Amino acid sequence: MFVDFDNVYTGLQALDPVAAKRFAEDPKHWADALSAGGAGEESRRFLIRNCYLNPVVYSKYRTYWTRAGFRVIDCPSLTQRGKSSTDINLVLDAMDALSGTSGIEEFFIASADADFTSLIQRFRAADRMTTVIAAGAVAFAYREMADSVVESHDFVAILHGTTAEPMPAVGAGEAKSAPLRGKTRAKTISPAIKEVGEFVRNAPGPVAGALVAHRALTADPGLKADWGGCGKFGTWVAQIGKGIEYSPARGGWVWDTKRFSSADLPSEAEVQPGIEEQVARVTDVPALSAAQFRQMFVSMEARLRENPASRSELSRLVRDDCVTAGQPVSRNAVNFVIQGLSSVDFQLSDSATASELAAAWTEDVEELCRVALMEFDEAEKQELRRWASGGFVAA
Repeated sequence: MFVDFDNVYTGLQALDPVAAKRFAEDPKHWADALSAGGAGEESRRFLIRNCYLNPVVYSKYRTYWTRAGFRVIDCPSLTQRGKSSTDINLVLDAMDALSGTSGIEEFFIASADADFTSLIQRFRAADRMTTVIAAGAVAFAYREMADSVVESHDFVAILHGTTAEPMPAVGAGEAKSAPLRGKTRAKTISPAIKEVGEFVRNAPGPVAGALVAHRALTADPGLKADWGGCGKFGTWVAQIGKGIEYSPARGGWVWDTKRFSSADLPSEAEVQPGIEEQVARVTDVPALSAAQFRQMFVSMEARLRENPASRSELSRLVRDDCVTAGQPVSRNAVNFVIQGLSSVDFQLSDSATASELAAAWTEDVEELCRVALMEFDEAEKQELRRWASGGFVAA
């Protein structure tokens, strides 16, 4: 396990300061939660546990990590701009471990920094399992390269001790057998399977994956930890069987194979027309409709007035509200928007209005497009603003 302390801690500070404190001061708690296996499974044994931190800023946390069995590597700033040497030190140590003789089967990288994408590519090329622990928005390529991702809200849950089940230990040699094991565990979670089965079979057509996931988690909150050992929602629902099929295409859909097929899914044009598709593909902006964005901002305004305990709690509440309103969005999408608002220094206060939230988010989307060197004519810019703001920002 290689922990980029600065990246994870600052990410958690933005999401949930209490969780950030627990991450920094009780690493043994969450490390043990990640190493424990599920029912009938062997636990992980971390051969290497390294923590990379800037001693000038975070030296007070060193003792907590050394007492938890981590090797702490000082990564002071080597530039005038304050950038630490964490990246190069972590990569060098990881490559040494990969080329060593200890037979490491799985690598954990605790960082949302997409610079480590190339490192994970090396792990995969060497037939090693990889898990990313993220506290913040994760680039699409980085996410897809990893075998599994511990999302921000799931990591916060682990830090708060609310995870229902530990993550299953999967070594490189077990990769092919993991789906079968996940299938066995998923089928034992009868409340969620029953709820999803009845919901999908009675639906008038294919159902958005976010809506199905919400129904499953409502029936069995224990799935929140790691989807019954499957790691991802898509893997869990695909292994239910009984005529229930899942496809990640066009945002993710679930359907009853006795009545529908993939041909009944909404067309690409219906899901992501025009400029939206280009932006979503290049910048990782959530592939939502204007109506979904609008509902997200409306829900966020209402929830902010209630002063939620943390940003993690805010994202959960907003996700649930959107699903209830018939505009289902994933929690990852909500977290991405919240992170974007933070990037433009927008304060999530109880006085924030939906239109102000939409305007700030649209500003962040335009900046992401600029950094990605995406060029638009005036008509496309107007369409981009209408879409990203959910119609709140005038063209």
